[in-house]
Amino acid sequence: MSTPYPFTAIVGQDDLRLGLLLNAVSPAVGGVLVRGEKGTAKSTAVRALAALMPEVPVVPGCRFSCDPASPDPACPDGPHAEAAGVSRPARTVELPVGASEDRLVGALDIERALSEGVKAFEPGLLADAHRGILYVDEVNLLHDHLVDLLLDAAAMGASYVEREGVSVRHAARFLLVGTMNPEEGELRPQLLDRFGLTVEVSASRDTDERVEVVRRRLAYDDDPEGFAARWAEEEGALRERIAAARVLLPRVVLSDGVLRQIAATCAAFEVDGMRADIVMARTATALAAWAGREEVTADDVRQAALLALPHRRRRNPFDAPGLDEDKLDQTLDEAGPPENSDGDDQPDPDGGGDDDGGGGGGGGGVPPQADGEDRTSPQGSEGDSPSPAPEGAPDAPGRPAGGEQQPVAAAEPFRTKMLSVPGLGEGAAGRRSRARTEHGRTTGARRPQGALTKLHLAATVQAAAPHQRARGRAGRGLVVRRDDLRQATREGREGNLVLFVVDASGSMAARQRMSAVKGAVLSLLLDAYQRRDKVGLVTFRGKEAEVALPPTSSVDAAAARLESLPTGGRTPLAAGLLKAHDVLRVERLRDPSRRPLLVVVTDGRATGGPEPVALAGRAGRLHRSEGTASVVVDCESGYVRLGLAGELARELGGTAVTLDELRADSIAGLVKDVTAAGRAA
Repeated sequence: MSTPYPFTAIVGQDDLRLGLLLNAVSPAVGGVLVRGEKGTAKSTAVRALAALMPEVPVVPGCRFSCDPASPDPACPDGPHAEAAGVSRPARTVELPVGASEDRLVGALDIERALSEGVKAFEPGLLADAHRGILYVDEVNLLHDHLVDLLLDAAAMGASYVEREGVSVRHAARFLLVGTMNPEEGELRPQLLDRFGLTVEVSASRDTDERVEVVRRRLAYDDDPEGFAARWAEEEGALRERIAAARVLLPRVVLSDGVLRQIAATCAAFEVDGMRADIVMARTATALAAWAGREEVTADDVRQAALLALPHRRRRNPFDAPGLDEDKLDQTLDEAGPPENSDGDDQPDPDGGGDDDGGGGGGGGGVPPQADGEDRTSPQGSEGDSPSPAPEGAPDAPGRPAGGEQQPVAAAEPFRTKMLSVPGLGEGAAGRRSRARTEHGRTTGARRPQGALTKLHLAATVQAAAPHQRARGRAGRGLVVRRDDLRQATREGREGNLVLFVVDASGSMAARQRMSAVKGAVLSLLLDAYQRRDKVGLVTFRGKEAEVALPPTSSVDAAAARLESLPTGGRTPLAAGLLKAHDVLRVERLRDPSRRPLLVVVTDGRATGGPEPVALAGRAGRLHRSEGTASVVVDCESGYVRLGLAGELARELGGTAVTLDELRADSIAGLVKDVTAAGRAA
């Protein structure tokens, strides 16, 4: 087994190490989500944590890591007779993004269950992670059905595997640690809330610190065992400190005054539900134990808020996480100092014990920060973000520079009507277009191809029934062979690639009009986020088109590109459509099962170059010849309308909707699918 990088050798990343260590002290905190750019030691720190965790006593031979002091009475390997337990290191189990459901929860042998009544169960990753760490790298890319299983296990502390009435249950309590790069998309709110803490990490801009990172990494790569040996003393000291904090934790006092501060803070920041209050209380208690104190202080509450609240304040995927620290300090002051505390003369929360050897300031032993010291990204802080330019200012000119106007702010987003791809796909699970999926309503049965995952019981019995006499059936049991098993075919919804082609030319540049257009695209992006789509953004203006954002799962990145989009110049519509064709051609090679939906946002005008209208028509027919589903959002306004967007929709073989018809609450028409009916319109 390879030697892990020492936890205490990590340079900087103080919040990351503190969040992980607090969970090591008190697993009840609920895990930690690590958000940050690539190459910032996220995975290294998580894998290094396992070496610091205390050993786990287990029942010998139990595949589910039952505690010998209190074994699980429902353990599939039980019941366990009284026996001396054995100790083993805490496990770190990694959940791959592409894992199957059976790999996560375990597999049940349906054939033996039906014919012999035997629950032959092969444990999955949830059983392996029981009483250890479940680590999900790129957790924001995890498939929805796996996210649902994780949520259930984390909420109940148990995993259930059920196949047509045959059920197996086992305990599954684990420390959930996830890492993600926000550029690749955000998490579902339900899973985001399940993480107790969140920390933001980024690469240091300090030259000396970056040099030390490279020096240590190169030394580790040259001689992992020798490098680990040089840090063994610091690792041992940190391991002892964790053990001491765990012993102290039950004695830490959480006074009513502290609880009032916690409740006031959660109420002031309008977090949903009560989980934030509970997590803050557990985090503040763990902070006190980590500092060697038996009483929670106001600084503990402040630090707990900075770790537990930022990710719970997001209202939509375009909000950046963060807290207004001035508002936090004001709320804590108004709630009053904790009982049995001097307020200003707080004891040193570090307890003088920061000797974990981490570079750049001591890592996990970092005490709560002094008032006014910024420990979060300023992006999501209340009151810190610049006010958008006023929308619809009375035709204020946009500071032209070579025909270009300054970007205008988007109008308020709204709920859009459903746009879908026709036919039946087989792409990634989502919520937009009809598709054959592992989850959904049962539509039929077939012979299994590979492992059986969803049994169609009626079809299986029907296949086995004619052969019972020939198989010598005796008694009430049904003689079932593997050839009799039938897999259920199901229909659900898939996520698509929604490629936006946005006209940013001078014909769209009126401020109020462009604000409405951006608001419509922002609304469609929000809809794409909720339906689990990938999105891409192509814009065209002046003489050419450009890929403003390659296809990605990060809709907030698309929203940022849209917000800064300048306008002005001619309308190279054909160039925009051809650029979109290039993007889709590449994506078909990368992800052939994900069907595209082309959304063209324009008034239909085409200018610049020879025969611009004819060129745009030919580009549209190119998309139609390849079967690309499309919809044109008609941005034409005024009393005199040329209907050019409708003509473009016919060339594309799609349908056209106006900005008003795009609204879900519009009475202008019914929901418009991208169907053959649109082609005949």
